Amino acid sequence: QRFEKQAPKEIRAMAALVQKTAPIKWAQRKDSLYLTIDLRDVTEEKIDLTADKLTFSGKSGGAEYNVALEFIKEVNPESSTWKVLQRSVQMHIMKKDQDEEEFWPRLLKDKALEKTNVKIDWDKYVDEDEETEGFDTSNLDGGMDFGGGGMGGMPGMGGMPGMGGPGGG
Repeated sequence: QRFEKQAPKEIRAMAALVQKTAPIKWAQRKDSLYLTIDLRDVTEEKIDLTADKLTFSGKSGGAEYNVALEFIKEVNPESSTWKVLQRSVQMHIMKKDQDEEEFWPRLLKDKALEKTNVKIDWDKYVDEDEETEGFDTSNLDGGMDFGGGGMGGMPGMGGMPGMGGPGGG
């Protein structure tokens, strides 16, 4: 009888430990990709970008999320940026082959993973033959570089009281 009273609590605790797959949206231009991890108020984020893979882990709404994406083609981590925003984590990832004239046929090597975990970002989508300009990356101003060396900038520090930045004081 004592076990029955404790079981629901233990089951709830175990359920809280289960990691969920982070939802991904993406769009592309000839030279770059725009990825959005569609989670609100992300904390404890760990993001790693290599030439062929993106890994993410972080917390949102009390749950742990993670995702590992193996790209169909190589990207350039050194010239790519990311930023944690209130409603999502956004990334502007540069393709390695800048001279390629065609869009990628898909994002990931694994078609099944792409069908279940990745959606097209219709807000940023353009047809390949209608591309006239790159992505609006103004959301990424002050964001972090994937490349080594330094932290780039600390997002959100400018308006903090006492910090002396715009709006501070």
